[in-house]
Amino acid sequence: MSKPTVVLVHGAFGDASSWRLVFARLDTREYDVLAAAIPLRGATADVAYLDAVIDQLDGPVVLVGHSYSGSVITVSGVSDKVAGLVYVAGFVPEEGETIADLQARFPSLAMGNFLQSRPLSDGSAELSVDPGRFRDIFCPDVSEAEATFMAHAQRPLAATAFEEKAAAAAWRVKPSWGVFGTADQPIAPQLHRFSHERAGIKTTEVEGASHFLLVSQPEAVAAVIREAVQASAPDMVM
Repeated sequence: MSKPTVVLVHGAFGDASSWRLVFARLDTREYDVLAAAIPLRGATADVAYLDAVIDQLDGPVVLVGHSYSGSVITVSGVSDKVAGLVYVAGFVPEEGETIADLQARFPSLAMGNFLQSRPLSDGSAELSVDPGRFRDIFCPDVSEAEATFMAHAQRPLAATAFEEKAAAAAWRVKPSWGVFGTADQPIAPQLHRFSHERAGIKTTEVEGASHFLLVSQPEAVAAVIREAVQASAPDMVM
């Protein structure tokens, strides 16, 4: 019998390495853990990529999405292989809803224009965060050295990604958990609370934690993931 697999999906302006401290706290004897590197090209492309990852796995899957990728796991989570969802400071859209729609309900608490746009050769554009503002907005509770590396290792996001509609809402049919910091600036805590209540998500709030609480509070995040695995795939975990 195959072990469950926890798939950690990074958000915009991060990469798979942002899960390193959470990964280290998960019990790989009881379940497999994979930190997937998604292309950040928008919901359609990123869902297709994550679907392909899920298709290659055996046993039940628990999807964990940070930030932007909350919207990605919301769609990919409809797979029959997916047993549960975990939102880590993640967007939780309804079917047909965009990230821009959610942000319009409860705007980001980050002040000013901190996103930089870069045109691509195909006529599109991608967004990244001004490295000089990265720590103050995204992770003030992370060391300066760590935040500097994160700022310069960030993966840009397609500029159109915030306008793509979610094609499904897996939280309607899959058990879901969520964890976020009360000092999250890019996604307002009020938006997290609204989204979690609407989706019936079991919620954990981490007092004073930033948007990148997976780096600053990895044990709190890992604890929620462990709970999700135990609850959604109990017959597979000893």
